[in-house]
Amino acid sequence: MELLLSNDDGVHAPGLVMLAKHCKEAGFNIQVVAPDRDRSGVSNSLTLDSPLHPIQLANGFISVNGTPTDCVHLAINSLCNPVPKRVIAGINSGANLGDDVLYSGTVAAAMEGRFLGVTPIAVSLVGKQHFDTAARVTLELLPQLEKLNIAKRTVININVPDVPYEQLKGVEITRLGHRERSDNPVKTQNPRGKECYWISAAGPAADGGEGTDFHAVAQGKVSVTPIHVDMTSYEMLDSLKGLTL
Repeated sequence: MELLLSNDDGVHAPGLVMLAKHCKEAGFNIQVVAPDRDRSGVSNSLTLDSPLHPIQLANGFISVNGTPTDCVHLAINSLCNPVPKRVIAGINSGANLGDDVLYSGTVAAAMEGRFLGVTPIAVSLVGKQHFDTAARVTLELLPQLEKLNIAKRTVININVPDVPYEQLKGVEITRLGHRERSDNPVKTQNPRGKECYWISAAGPAADGGEGTDFHAVAQGKVSVTPIHVDMTSYEMLDSLKGLTL
């Protein structure tokens, strides 16, 4: 199968390099198109006010001065020949649990692959060390996912505990949990005395009980969560039908 690999940590990120290595060793034909620098937290944004410049690196990866969504959009519509069958985004350095998926460039990169024939996958390591573990998990789950009847426009969001492979406690199918509100932005000054702000870290789990992605990872299990692109709140449609002008 032809795979397109991308990420939001940048084209030189260790998780992407490790994923590419394992995919090649497993016999997949891969193409890699990723941002030229860390573009974490940009969600599904597209660059519409400046041109994109793809550059092929010595290792065959293509670097793009854009967002993760830019990279996948450009890859599947212009750069890749043949067109890939599936997008795998990652391996992200850090978790994409619960509300994180709203901001995640990793999940967004996978989501841009929803138009292809095979379900896209986002993979995150809940840490910064054992990328080999996350790569092995991805390659073990791929053939199993092939056998499933997964709805169109679904993204499979995988979070892997940051431990050696042998210490994993299994796999759990989960729903997204929810985080508490994050701390307030940190106000400071730049060297010229101008006021500026740093966005604070994500809040802790508010809904992290049994069945959630938070809980599975805390138990040492790989969390596998299906996410659907359709964000319609169907249960609210009837409640809103009384609206008039």
